[in-house]
Amino acid sequence: MPRRNPFDELDELLDRMQENMEQAARMWEPTTPDSDPSSTSSLNIDLEDRGDELVLTGDLPGFETGDIDVRVKERTLHVAAEHDESTETGDGEYVRRERRRTAVSRSVPLPAAVDTEGITAAYNNGVLTVRMPKTEPSDEGTRIDVN
Repeated sequence: MPRRNPFDELDELLDRMQENMEQAARMWEPTTPDSDPSSTSSLNIDLEDRGDELVLTGDLPGFETGDIDVRVKERTLHVAAEHDESTETGDGEYVRRERRRTAVSRSVPLPAAVDTEGITAAYNNGVLTVRMPKTEPSDEGTRIDVN
């Protein structure tokens, strides 16, 4: 029976610790250079390549259609949503106040050029779906209306 090297197990442990530290550091990075990590959180998405189109699906619970901004520029999809939950309800003094401004944003590099004129976005039951037909590259950015 071959003798085990105790340093192999230590190397494996250190590698796992390094991976965990890198993952934790990525969680704290802001999604845009000018964003404040204390007030902006990330948007969880799925990006699917369906051959002739790319389909992004993202979870945005609690937002209204008017709160969501979707843009494509230079083969990157930018999604941002913001709303203020702390609306004034009366003249009383707050005993406890936990509702606050909520903002999420995400920039997703696209694996292929998309037809910016053919992009559609829909928001239903807290889920944003953006359909982007593939095309040749373009230099201009385009704002997409959310239905």
